[in-house]
Amino acid sequence: MTRLTVLKVKNAGAGRHGDGEGLYLLVKPSGARSWILRLQRDGKRHDIGLGAVDLSGRSLSDVQASNSVPLLSRRLLTLQEAREKASELRRFARAGRDPFVERDRERRKVPTFEEATKTCHADLKAGWSKRQAETFLSSLERHAFPSLGRLAVDRVQASDIRDMLAPIWTEFADMSLKVRGRVSTVLNYAHSKGWRPTEAPGRSVTLGLPKRNAGANYAAMPFDQVATFVSLLNSKSDTVGRLALLFTILTAARSGEVRNARWSTVDLKSKLWRRPANLMKTRTEHVLTLSEPAMVILSRAAALHPPEENSLIFPSLKKTPLSDMTLSKILRDEKQPYTVHGFRSSFRDWAAEKKPDVPSDVAEAALAHLVSDKVIRAYKRTKFVDMRRALLEDWGTFVTKDSAMA
Repeated sequence: MTRLTVLKVKNAGAGRHGDGEGLYLLVKPSGARSWILRLQRDGKRHDIGLGAVDLSGRSLSDVQASNSVPLLSRRLLTLQEAREKASELRRFARAGRDPFVERDRERRKVPTFEEATKTCHADLKAGWSKRQAETFLSSLERHAFPSLGRLAVDRVQASDIRDMLAPIWTEFADMSLKVRGRVSTVLNYAHSKGWRPTEAPGRSVTLGLPKRNAGANYAAMPFDQVATFVSLLNSKSDTVGRLALLFTILTAARSGEVRNARWSTVDLKSKLWRRPANLMKTRTEHVLTLSEPAMVILSRAAALHPPEENSLIFPSLKKTPLSDMTLSKILRDEKQPYTVHGFRSSFRDWAAEKKPDVPSDVAEAALAHLVSDKVIRAYKRTKFVDMRRALLEDWGTFVTKDSAMA
């Protein structure tokens, strides 16, 4: 096939004129000229409009000015520009990306991080409590907007998030985790809207940040020390308190949820723990998946106190719920400067550091933090539960790697 020239483009009659590699000049009977790219994708032929033909003979200064506009956004193209645009779209198609989406990406107005946050908040807040909706926005206004707010949401990189977190990473450890999770929610939402090509970055966000003081906020045990502590507990004789603490660590549950847990809420066959709304901080029923190590703890608890109808799993001597100090005392007796609640942060840090491919919303759901139905629908409800199960199973394996569980 003879390639086109500028003169041929100008003088071509009505019809389709090939330039090679799928690029065509389309001339209508009216004389209107445009560029078409024909390519194969998923075994099907597609014709993609590239833009109108530019026959203006632009000056050098005009060409230089047009170069400030991204190639895929240009709607008026010279022959050379049409070839370059076609080459770019063919490259995307070979990489498995949708050339239509890539062509239109730059044309679509991409909001700033601040604008995307406010849109995300408006869309998702119906599924949140009033306090959660308020703190979601206020925390990002305070900590994220100063550095990320004016960035186009598709330009926010792991390094930007890391630099934003640095001032609060060690001093306000718990808040830094919440802010990180909320930034991830915004970026994942932006991905679902087509505003950015990828979801939120994972482990790379925290690379380069200093190790946090374990005594900050809830005095969370560093996750890389949890397995040693679990092994220590497993090496001692079973008591209700030790088993309750182990179950708390393995499920990343709140102490009160474990101390008030009853056999009637556990489905041993499906390995599910259905926690009623009155036990939950969110006042919403929550189903937690149980890992194999967590099931072992339940078996050992049943050996200590055989289950009765609606009886407590971890009862005190008086058959009432354990005191919150019972679990804390175990930590103090072992000279551990941490809190029981801090194991939730240990789990969250582990998920962020060691499971970067797991969306942050899955880890948040495992902690029984409210996640909107829209997020759950985005991952499909069954898959969302399966992802939580896999995450907690991996956590159970991680913290019992030094233990002989039986």
